[in-house]
Amino acid sequence: MSGASRRRPVLGAVLTALALAAGACGGEGATVQGVNLVEKGRLTSCTHVPNPPFQMRRGGAVVGFDVDLIDLVARRLGVPQRVVDVPFSTMDDGEALHANRCDVVMGALTITPERAEAMTPSKPYLDDVQALVVRKGSRIRSLDDVAARNLRLGARTAGSGQRYAERHDVDPRLFDTSEALLEGLRAGRVDAVVQDYPVVQGWLKSPAGSGLRIAALLRTGEQYGFWVRRNHNFRLVELINEAIDQARADGTYRRLYEQWIGPMPKAGGGAARARVRPVDGVR
Repeated sequence: MSGASRRRPVLGAVLTALALAAGACGGEGATVQGVNLVEKGRLTSCTHVPNPPFQMRRGGAVVGFDVDLIDLVARRLGVPQRVVDVPFSTMDDGEALHANRCDVVMGALTITPERAEAMTPSKPYLDDVQALVVRKGSRIRSLDDVAARNLRLGARTAGSGQRYAERHDVDPRLFDTSEALLEGLRAGRVDAVVQDYPVVQGWLKSPAGSGLRIAALLRTGEQYGFWVRRNHNFRLVELINEAIDQARADGTYRRLYEQWIGPMPKAGGGAARARVRPVDGVR
């Protein structure tokens, strides 16, 4: 769930959002610590479920890495977080925010100039690393292998994996959800897929991913951020940034990362530039 490559015009998205505003699910708003909330007594976040490990349903609740980070913001405000499940397209173009569906958008959205035209991002909270995933026994070791051998690559629609592949002259077959992308690879409809590394980590821990392996890590140079309505709620952006900084300083970020994603990468392993690194023996 990363950067989009084909987008609606921002003006059209905002007009659509305003048309939906009267029917938005937000209740009577309130101001808490300088933050304008769309619903009194709660911080409302929009996301698209499921997208593990960032957000998923468990025991009737939406949980995950992003959910826990935004919970830190809600605690600073002294209110609970309410998670609203919305179509991904309304997160991607800012429609959910402008229609007052929520105060913040979360869900592994990379910070891109296109999104910043419609929304205000927080500071980055996670580097975007894509994984090139193949079936065990495959001889694919890089995206270059896929291109040179004219193999079939899959990617999620409007994801940074799609954009990364297209920048490297590979035209992927697109799937609307992570689940469809995974099943497409397992069923042999594609020979390899590119997907967010944390999502792939979840695949490999599940029975559905037992026949898969990571062939390479693709460092896109992009980073994930949380999103707030543009030119609105500047104090909320500040609180999100403060929560991210505090979580990194006191060890909360590391704990949540290891809980939801796995071992943290070594220092210096961030996505400073786009590159491909083969990975041997990853299961």
